[in-house]
Amino acid sequence: MYDGRKILLGLVIFLIAVTFPFWFSWVNDKSGFVPEPKLPEGEENCVESAEYMKALHMDLLNQWRNAVVRDGRRVYVSSSGNRYEISLTGTCLGCHSNKAEFCDQCHDYVGANPFCWDCHIDTSASRGEGK
Repeated sequence: MYDGRKILLGLVIFLIAVTFPFWFSWVNDKSGFVPEPKLPEGEENCVESAEYMKALHMDLLNQWRNAVVRDGRRVYVSSSGNRYEISLTGTCLGCHSNKAEFCDQCHDYVGANPFCWDCHIDTSASRGEGK
């Protein structure tokens, strides 16, 4: 075995690279972390069920964008029959007014960088509640 040291070094580097995610999360103790966004006080219902919004709010927002921009529709009828204005700033941020305590909790956790804030106003920052 002429290249024994090179092979052993290569195996060690490979094992470190493969196991890096496991020991890195163990060292940082974030393996069991789950975000807990602050829910709005005094609000009973969202435009859809909590389960739907957790899993598919981004699809709903895309549908809203298309309905307003492409079709000119401004009213959303939820699965419960309630009518809502299609407005991220007016409807969503009306209840979830602190973006840092609600939206950013989960978006940071999953590494999502939504482009909503490129156009829409972050009302919490303008009132001094945000970051």
